[in-house]
Amino acid sequence: MDFQNLITFLKKLQKNNNKEWMDANRKWYKEVRDDYIAWLDRVNAKLMAMDEEYYDTPGKKGINRINNNLMFHPNKPIYKDHFGAGFDKRPNTGDFYVEIGIERAMFAGGLWRPDPKRLRSIREAIDYDGEELKKILNKKSFKTLFGGLYEDEKLTNAPKGFPNDHPHIDLLRHKTFAVATDFSSKVVLDGGFEERLIETYQEMLPFRRYLNKAVTV
Repeated sequence: MDFQNLITFLKKLQKNNNKEWMDANRKWYKEVRDDYIAWLDRVNAKLMAMDEEYYDTPGKKGINRINNNLMFHPNKPIYKDHFGAGFDKRPNTGDFYVEIGIERAMFAGGLWRPDPKRLRSIREAIDYDGEELKKILNKKSFKTLFGGLYEDEKLTNAPKGFPNDHPHIDLLRHKTFAVATDFSSKVVLDGGFEERLIETYQEMLPFRRYLNKAVTV
């Protein structure tokens, strides 16, 4: 994968974020996109070989559109400043997300603001065995890599049906159950990016499995 070509393309695109420039450089875009999809396919095969529960997610299934959704975000530019994709994308569960941008790259996973039904399922799982989730979140290597749950909106009080003095009230008030780690895009170019991705996937796996079990069982 020529990550330098990908980042160079993104830099040019952000300086010329319009359909006219994209149309004029459509061949370059397809070259970068196809290269990225081939890399996703290779990583997908590696993850599937090491994780027996992995959900096969070929590159074309995992890659995100480069267009911003202007219907919901009319103030955003037409095109994103990164290439993003998901691995292990089992329907209705939280995947493992990879994003490569101009200056920063990111690995993330979990469930971002899940719908009420799935959010309720996660909270019921925490009510039943929240100590298991806390054990995952407090693991030293996990905390070093991700810090903790992604900071997003939280309830002021306990959610409906749970007492304010619940032993896991700190977790129950969350609306997003996800973790992320970001780093300089220079790391993408240093030759060890793929190994870092796999190590991060493995570190995050117990967290994602906990959530996915909660919303599917």
